[in-house]
Amino acid sequence: MDFNDVFDVVVAGGGNAALCAAITAARAGRKVVVLEGAPKFYRGGNTRHTRNLRCAHDGTAPTMAGPYDPAEFIDDLYRVTGGQTDKALAQIAIERSRELLPWMDQQGVKFQPPLGGTLSLGKTNAFFLGGGRGMLNALYRQAEALGVTCVYDAMVTALNIEDGFFVSATVKHDGVEKQVRGKALVAACGGFEANIEWLKEYWGEAADNFIIRGTPYNRGAVLRMLLDKGVMPVGDPTQCHAIALDARAPKFDGGIATRLDSVVFGIMIDRNGNRFYDEGEDVWPKRYAIWGRLIAQQPGQIAYSIIDSQSVSLFMPSIYPAVEASSIGELAAKLELDPAAVEKTVADFNAAVRPGSFDHTVLDDCATSGLAIPKSHWARKIEKPPYYGFPMRPGITFTYLGVKVNEESRILLADGRPSGNMFAAGEIMAGNVLGKGYLAGIGMTIGAVFGRLAGEGAAKNAAN
Repeated sequence: MDFNDVFDVVVAGGGNAALCAAITAARAGRKVVVLEGAPKFYRGGNTRHTRNLRCAHDGTAPTMAGPYDPAEFIDDLYRVTGGQTDKALAQIAIERSRELLPWMDQQGVKFQPPLGGTLSLGKTNAFFLGGGRGMLNALYRQAEALGVTCVYDAMVTALNIEDGFFVSATVKHDGVEKQVRGKALVAACGGFEANIEWLKEYWGEAADNFIIRGTPYNRGAVLRMLLDKGVMPVGDPTQCHAIALDARAPKFDGGIATRLDSVVFGIMIDRNGNRFYDEGEDVWPKRYAIWGRLIAQQPGQIAYSIIDSQSVSLFMPSIYPAVEASSIGELAAKLELDPAAVEKTVADFNAAVRPGSFDHTVLDDCATSGLAIPKSHWARKIEKPPYYGFPMRPGITFTYLGVKVNEESRILLADGRPSGNMFAAGEIMAGNVLGKGYLAGIGMTIGAVFGRLAGEGAAKNAAN
């Protein structure tokens, strides 16, 4: 790369949103550079660990069962966010999600046939053939074929912004700081989930017990720079996409394999042996992302999933073996919990279970009665040994504090004015749509839709 070049579009980031923006701008005839802070092998941010994207469709897509109407999609989003979303931007994300399957196909991205089973996502989500890394590789091949310059180990260390206009980025590359000049900026470089010290500003010492599911490179440097330069923030800094994952997972980059989907099939208890939330509130794809936050609020930021032999084959196998025992008391002891407390919790739960027709694929009629914390669906007595337990911690995927954008994906300044030439896409602006909560696959939807919008806007801006 010649650092003396002036680019039409400078894209900070190297994942789904960044590449959608870069490809869109390059197809419009613009000279584009992608600055990826990670080494080439780790390129792509959290996209490397994804498996699917959520999109509205009419039921004719061969890779999905359906249809999934935009009205149903928006209803799902409003329910998981409690209405805490920019409705105009949410509508754009959902309406334009219908374009994603054919657009991805044009870029060489391949999809699997519809999936069934315990995920309950065949209707709503399209799964990448080869997972997120396969999808990324296809997008990088397309970007490079269109002449996009991709630079790795290119960490942005400063932004030169004058009166809301991007002028240049300072990039540390090969140990040397260099200037990259451009006519427009697309910020698509993730949140601050890998920055434990920043997380501790909002979560305190509890953040030390968080596990970061994705890349260790998403430290929020560009987000902090933009906010310091007078960009309007959006989102609650304590809100994030955080799931329950195996407490034995690595601190960083464990990815999808460390996730545990056993929650709905048994009970969840804290380290004192007490249940703390309704495990059967709704189908798993609409509720799995609340459990990280729930566990983060428990003592020691740890919880335990307890199931029995009738449920052990109903969810994706864990990468780590379950703790197994022939009795609840023995299981509690192996988990280093108080056996008497856990035995009482299980006995009280079992006594509250009411007969029903168990069906884990729908909202069935198996529920508890009389408990302070009910289990609304899929409640079965935990009574058939052997018994299994999984220790679980909060696993953060990405944070929701970000930059405010308008319907062009143009960044807004603190005074409400649109930036002259700065756009944002992906995790760094997802808080516009996700005030709280999460729907499986919608992070990729937001990244792709607003990546394309940012690429369109940056390309037009550079032409002018």
